[in-house]
Amino acid sequence: MFDMMKMMGKVKEMQSRMKEAQDKLADIEVEAESGAGMVKARVNGQKKLISVTIDESLMKDEDREMLQDLIVAAVNKATDEAEIQAKEEIRKSTEGIMPNIPGLDLSGMM
Repeated sequence: MFDMMKMMGKVKEMQSRMKEAQDKLADIEVEAESGAGMVKARVNGQKKLISVTIDESLMKDEDREMLQDLIVAAVNKATDEAEIQAKEEIRKSTEGIMPNIPGLDLSGMM
């Protein structure tokens, strides 16, 4: 028979673990680069840009468009990697609480 109280307890436990995992996402930092390391971007697990580092050799007016493209590329790479690490953190935090239900993706809760 279905035990509603047990299920409610599991839901509360999962909510607590999800909150803890979300708090930890701010501590995840990922750095990615583009242009052979001439542009570097750091993003946290909450997909927030933390910093951008630009090589001095790119600080010329004639390189402005290339620099803009490199910044976008580095930020996108860092954001993608941060998302992967954030999903893994959420997965680890909720492991064993809820049954493995195919198609149930809790990553959207972050």
